[in-house]
Amino acid sequence: MEYYFNKILKNLTFDKVVDKTTQALKEEGFGILTEIDIKTTLKNKLDVDFPNYKILGACNPAFAHKALLAENKIGTMLPCNVIVRETKDGSIEVAAVDPITSMMGVKNEDLGTIAEEVQTKLKKAVDSL
Repeated sequence: MEYYFNKILKNLTFDKVVDKTTQALKEEGFGILTEIDIKTTLKNKLDVDFPNYKILGACNPAFAHKALLAENKIGTMLPCNVIVRETKDGSIEVAAVDPITSMMGVKNEDLGTIAEEVQTKLKKAVDSL
């Protein structure tokens, strides 16, 4: 079972895909709480060259609130991570965590229903790119 879903985009710049991804997530009710620039971090901390790679911490406040009410420790798995990364051939991959897979270890039926709703919205955002 895959723990993510993804889409490969060609003929777009990395920054353009980050912008398009942020907008697509916004249209599904997600905001970006965190943005981690892996390329810059690895260069600054380890002096390692790495391709463009960003982790976007996406959060839909209404679903986050429902999830926290259903399972008070679920914050350990929030926000939903979405990556934008440059591949070796120059295309850009966008991948989002599958919330159903990531929450399989949590035995809570209410949370499962929420994860299904979040999965639908994340998939719709990625598919729209």
